[in-house]
Amino acid sequence: MLLDIIKSENDIKKIPEEKLPQLADEIREFLIEKLSVTGGHLASNLGAVELTMALHLSLNLPNDKIIWDVGHQSYTHKILTGRKDAFDTLRKFGGLAGFPKRCESECDVFNTGHSSTSISAGLGFVKARDIKGEESTIVAVIGDGSLTGGLAYEALNNASKLETNFIIVLNDNNMSISENVGGVSKYLNGIRTADGYLDLKENVFTKLMKMPGGEGLVKKIRKTKSTLKSMVIPGMFFEDMGITYLGPVNGHDIDAVREAIRDAKRCKGAVLVHVLTEKGKGYTPAERHPSRFHGTEPFVIETGIPSTQKTKANYTDIFSTVMVKLGERNPDVVAITAAMADGTGLKRFRNAYPERFFDVGIAEEHAVTFAAGLAAGGLKPVVCIYSSFLQRAYDQILHDVCIQKLPVVFAIDRAGIVGSDGETHQGIFDLSFLSSIPNMTIMAPKNKWELSDMMKFAVGFDGPIAVRYPRGTAYEGLEGFRAPVEYGKSEVIYEESEIALVAVGSMVKTGEGVRKQVTDAGHSCTLVNARFVKPIDEELLSGLSKTHDMIVTMEENVSSGGFGEKCREYLDSIGYKGKLITVSIPDMYVEHGNCDVLKASLEIDENGITKRILENL
Repeated sequence: MLLDIIKSENDIKKIPEEKLPQLADEIREFLIEKLSVTGGHLASNLGAVELTMALHLSLNLPNDKIIWDVGHQSYTHKILTGRKDAFDTLRKFGGLAGFPKRCESECDVFNTGHSSTSISAGLGFVKARDIKGEESTIVAVIGDGSLTGGLAYEALNNASKLETNFIIVLNDNNMSISENVGGVSKYLNGIRTADGYLDLKENVFTKLMKMPGGEGLVKKIRKTKSTLKSMVIPGMFFEDMGITYLGPVNGHDIDAVREAIRDAKRCKGAVLVHVLTEKGKGYTPAERHPSRFHGTEPFVIETGIPSTQKTKANYTDIFSTVMVKLGERNPDVVAITAAMADGTGLKRFRNAYPERFFDVGIAEEHAVTFAAGLAAGGLKPVVCIYSSFLQRAYDQILHDVCIQKLPVVFAIDRAGIVGSDGETHQGIFDLSFLSSIPNMTIMAPKNKWELSDMMKFAVGFDGPIAVRYPRGTAYEGLEGFRAPVEYGKSEVIYEESEIALVAVGSMVKTGEGVRKQVTDAGHSCTLVNARFVKPIDEELLSGLSKTHDMIVTMEENVSSGGFGEKCREYLDSIGYKGKLITVSIPDMYVEHGNCDVLKASLEIDENGITKRILENL
């Protein structure tokens, strides 16, 4: 196999030119085989195989730099930099990460996981290179979806002022910007990047600027030139910003991409290479259903069907059902997502009420301020965003929603430990950053029925409110405990004495297991479903402090600024003399791996918590 030749970066250059298509086929077969077992981002990686190969052939890594936007399309890059043999451990605890990691390889120059960051980071690398007087080519690879994020445009605006080379590769797998291809575009690309043309343009403009009235003449020439270009050149948006546009280029034609990169290297300033690719290329199920194979669980290669069938509803499914019912009952309910209609479960709402559904693209900040405008206009917006992505809109939540006390509902999916996607995707900060904002109310359900009850409560609430729920199968235990949701009040599930477990959301299920182990060890144990993280139930805590020698708070959130910290502050203020244990995630980023394995390693699972309690009695 040609893949066996690839042991480290730049080994691809040992492959004969005529055998490069064979290598591309081998890479696709390898990715399909490995991801059918481990799961991962399949469609995006299948679409970027030739593009990645062309970049590696055109650059000298690690001296030259590739910054991958989001990074979910970097699997071929990992293979070409000598990490093929680690793919059996992909996204497993202690194994190969599903995104670029600087600690994995010096060819991974920037950690990514969220979108729209590559141009900003790449521009930083360019300026660092220039200040240090180094020679290297900097390439930022960004997908068309990521260009819906405002950060990308802030970076493009800044990059337009560059006077040294910076290559931006737009990996367009939807043809969302342009379909213009053909001889004219290719001809103009060659002319505009030829050394003679660039030198002539620079010399003519320099001489004109030295002449009396030359500045005005240069402006007229540029205006005329731009008018002509706008008729025949796609990508005028970038050209008008001052960024040279090359393309579109067939991203599955290695020679064409290499030629475009060669042309781009000649440009003084920022240059955008527009590359057209097909998401899922080479695997029919992924070509037909690119969204389903964007991030896939293990699957059967022959059919593409998941190898383990889901038998029970997950929290996203429950939310999806509730939203449709809320939309039916209340015509003011509208739903907003940031390019995640499928992932957040809002697809059903969109189908039922298309005029009340808004997908704003990968633009979480806009989503929140847009929701604030909807609320101020008299509607009831529900903003559904993954916990780790909501972080990007902290300022908008604080300024545009909470200062004005607007009734925006934040449905926070994937809260807590989410597993295989790692540090950039763990939803372990939302309780802390939301709790710091005045006028915000925060709830967390213990099971699937409580998620439904809390969403109904939230839609009827007059102010900013968040409902955070975890990834995975919705808990069906404690069905008999369904007291009405009352603002700021907890739910006592089992009332005894000695030890009190006060658990937030998903930790109630864990608390059940802890309680059993503690009572089996001969101790009396109360279990409380906190329900509200802000405000905390001070009346309940006060009562527990008088009847229990130990209070244990439990949350899937970092300790700093979390629920436990708030409880400690209150209990200290009333002079609680017993022991307080705050079970939470340490001040750290949590790497990728199976959720149960991660929780055990953090000692926030049943066994870890029980051990800590018994050691402190």
